[in-house]
Amino acid sequence: MLKELKIYMLNSLGNDMKIIKREKQPDHIKRVYDSIVEMLSNEDNPTPIVRLNHVVPYKQTKLYAKLEWYNPFGAIKDRIGANLLAEAEEEGILDEVRQLVEPTSGNTGFALAMMANAKGYGVTTPLSSMIPKEKRTLLKFFGSDVVEVEDTLCPAPGAPEGAIALAMETAQKPGYHMLNQYVNQANPNSHYKTTGPEVWKQTDQKITHFVASLGTCGTITGTGKYLKEKNPSIKLIGVHPEEGHDIPGVRSLVQLRQTKFFFPELYDELVEVTTSEAYDLCLRINREESIIAGPSSGLALAGALKVIEDDENALVVVIFPDNAYKYGSSFQRHFPDMFKNMISEPANLSFNSKNAELLENMIVLSRNESNTINITEAYNSRSKTDPLYIDIRNRDQYTATHIVDSINIPLDSLLYGDSRLPKNKDYPIVTVCNRGNDSIKGVLILKSMGYSNVKSLNDGTIGWIAKDYPVETNKVNSQ
Repeated sequence: MLKELKIYMLNSLGNDMKIIKREKQPDHIKRVYDSIVEMLSNEDNPTPIVRLNHVVPYKQTKLYAKLEWYNPFGAIKDRIGANLLAEAEEEGILDEVRQLVEPTSGNTGFALAMMANAKGYGVTTPLSSMIPKEKRTLLKFFGSDVVEVEDTLCPAPGAPEGAIALAMETAQKPGYHMLNQYVNQANPNSHYKTTGPEVWKQTDQKITHFVASLGTCGTITGTGKYLKEKNPSIKLIGVHPEEGHDIPGVRSLVQLRQTKFFFPELYDELVEVTTSEAYDLCLRINREESIIAGPSSGLALAGALKVIEDDENALVVVIFPDNAYKYGSSFQRHFPDMFKNMISEPANLSFNSKNAELLENMIVLSRNESNTINITEAYNSRSKTDPLYIDIRNRDQYTATHIVDSINIPLDSLLYGDSRLPKNKDYPIVTVCNRGNDSIKGVLILKSMGYSNVKSLNDGTIGWIAKDYPVETNKVNSQ
């Protein structure tokens, strides 16, 4: 293992820092390194900050983007992946471990896969099948054992199924260990030790606002703690997407409430941004600023622009977590007119694989506002429109817990029709599954039967339960 790597060990936020020095320091001026891991970011080797000049409305406020794809493996999660391993190794946790397992929305998986390659571990990464195909492909290419499950874009802690639960189960096997970015203090510690000092130094201690999109919340928690210690008047702004969003790596407010490092009482602003706002601004960043930012960068910047006013004394740093290269399929969904004349597959693609790809694309493209409904809107509309709720999960899942007054027609059965379906093809119907993924298929099936007013419930029964809306248990009405 690469024990010569300089490790900054912080046992918990606020504790004294223990430094293990390597004999030879990397030369960040010449940028010549003995190993790729020496390129990991820190105060002496920061990721760049670049001022935005065209997409911001300000005349006086200085707003800088911190470009995190300049980390060696392409994203801000490199900081977390490196520190998760460093602290676990220092504590001796990995002495008998050869296989790591970590649920991910992609970028932490990339970081761990590459760090594991350097250090001689294997990695298993359970993740949502809704993660962009580019990310799933790259994880496999980097050497990870990718296990796809039905889950939200960013894994939800506490979910009875899905990526985190599967990872925890796998971690019980001999020789496996889950570093668990969602509860491991090494996550925010990494930002306390690196991101915070970098920003403080790069702005000559003049930063007034720090803005980050919210996923695990390690970035805003660790960086924010460091910056507030330096200057308590610095404003921390956390940006989250709307319910039912399509932005990988970030969490809606419902999901954030289940996250260990989400401390809204410590943030000066908490801002919601729609999916379309995030993607539209992402496009502008790329075209007007020539910065190759991904969707979560658009999300963070959109949040900043909503709450930060023009002020000659304001100096803002917004985290841009990763670049655009992993999100080609996402851009195709959100800007279909831009890509309508492109050939999506090579000419030699087999008929069967092309059909499977077309079906996958059709399902993904159906996740839009006309085919989906968020939980709050659905709940509020029950008394007004009295829609029929069709739970398309299997009988056992439905019996365990389901939305009050919903009926159970499993997806396979729905294909053949059911006598309980409304005779009126305009009658409102809401399809339901665990998280809002398979229920999209229910929408497509029902629309193929001629039903015109069908929507899929975003975040499914798990999101419904998180809102404390009424459910029934151990009741069977599928017959």
